[in-house]
Amino acid sequence: MRLLPRTVRARATAAASLVVAAALSVGAVVLLLVLEDSLRDGLDRNLTARARDLAAVAPRIPAGSELEGGGDEDIALVVGPDGGIVASSASEFTTGAPPFTLFLGNSGNSSVPGGGDDDSDFGDHDDDASSPPDDPLRATGADPELRTLSGVSEDGERETYRVAGLSVPAANGGGRLTVYVAATMERVDEPVAAVRLALLFGLPALLALLTFGTWLVVGRALRPVEAIRAEVADISEHALDRRVPVPASDDEIGRLARTMNAMLARLEHAGDRQRAFVADASHELQTPLASFRTQLEVGLAHPDATDWPATARGLLDADLAMERLVRDLLFLAREDADAATAPPATLLDLDVVVLEEAARLRAVSGVRVDTSGVSAAPVRGSRDDLTRLVRNLLDNAERHAASAVTVTVALDDGGAVLVVQDDGPGVPEAFRGRLFERFTRADAARARTGGTGLGLAIVKAIAERHGGTVEAGGRPDGASGARFTVRLPAAA
Repeated sequence: MRLLPRTVRARATAAASLVVAAALSVGAVVLLLVLEDSLRDGLDRNLTARARDLAAVAPRIPAGSELEGGGDEDIALVVGPDGGIVASSASEFTTGAPPFTLFLGNSGNSSVPGGGDDDSDFGDHDDDASSPPDDPLRATGADPELRTLSGVSEDGERETYRVAGLSVPAANGGGRLTVYVAATMERVDEPVAAVRLALLFGLPALLALLTFGTWLVVGRALRPVEAIRAEVADISEHALDRRVPVPASDDEIGRLARTMNAMLARLEHAGDRQRAFVADASHELQTPLASFRTQLEVGLAHPDATDWPATARGLLDADLAMERLVRDLLFLAREDADAATAPPATLLDLDVVVLEEAARLRAVSGVRVDTSGVSAAPVRGSRDDLTRLVRNLLDNAERHAASAVTVTVALDDGGAVLVVQDDGPGVPEAFRGRLFERFTRADAARARTGGTGLGLAIVKAIAERHGGTVEAGGRPDGASGARFTVRLPAAA
């Protein structure tokens, strides 16, 4: 059985409500305890002051005097050395009813509970109401003793009083007088009960209000998320140009929406590149296939007049072009799949790779290759991949060079720098940013000279996978030609 709510809104509201309910409950308990303790302390201070005041004048009070009680239900009492009442306050109680019997210990309907909190006892009391205390007050110090006493009044109601008692010498050395001042505990209990009742009804109402407010606020906060979800659910692979709504607030949800739109833009761009790649690959494959078909159709139409060795060489050239294209496509596909994987960290000399590839180019081309600027540059990476990078750059330069290709290798700022430049027509500045895209050619002057249109894209993929960069530019001396610069991290 599922106990947790299904939605984030419900879970957030439930969690917030539980936390608030726990906090309110603890706060209510603490409030009641603090309130009761504060009221009790105030009552004790009042009784202590009144007991001291009464004790100061008790020896001079005439017998039978009526005392000020301090309130309708308050009691003031002076008891003589013989246990008789010297003076008392006007009260509904008589000397035969509580709480007088609790003070004096004479017979009557009374009960003596245990002392409250840290207060002193007036004496040793028995729980049996028929056994009143023999000596209800033992302290003779300057500070009154405080107790909470209770009993049943004449009308049958249980009454609880807070009592302060103090013993003072009687006049003329005639023993000791005992002063009692008492106040009903209703002064504490009634405010506490009123606050408890208010909390009993107020806290659930407040909790309900907070729960409702949390439900509304969370729902409003999650509304953009639902809009994003609904929009993403409607977006198909053929509608990647759509975007999710972005809220005006710059919060987590706003950043989520912007991140989603950035992801959709990348997916759209990747889809466009994939479609363009497939279209370009199909177009590039058509050229060798068309050459195949044309030469075969001509040979079959005129078998006797066909130079079959020349036809075979033409077919072989078309096959080699198609093979290079397929090989380059497979390499780029593997690079895309392994883009996040670091290449093998083999220590090798980039200058050695460059010199080997320059020697190969000299053997198959009439273009002059200048390697006088090649110096030692150790790097870490895949020898096969870096060989391919150098070969593609040299082949590209050779195809477009008028007469010479210049290659330099050096260490600069902790990295290996490979520079390949030619003296051909160069690359238009406006086109240099797109030069490393797949199946991209600058113009007719640098177009169909035997390349597949993937060589520089492969150079860029290899350089980036090795933690490097590649850029195209013009020659620094201002002469005609193109200049390609590859920067790779030097071996540590």
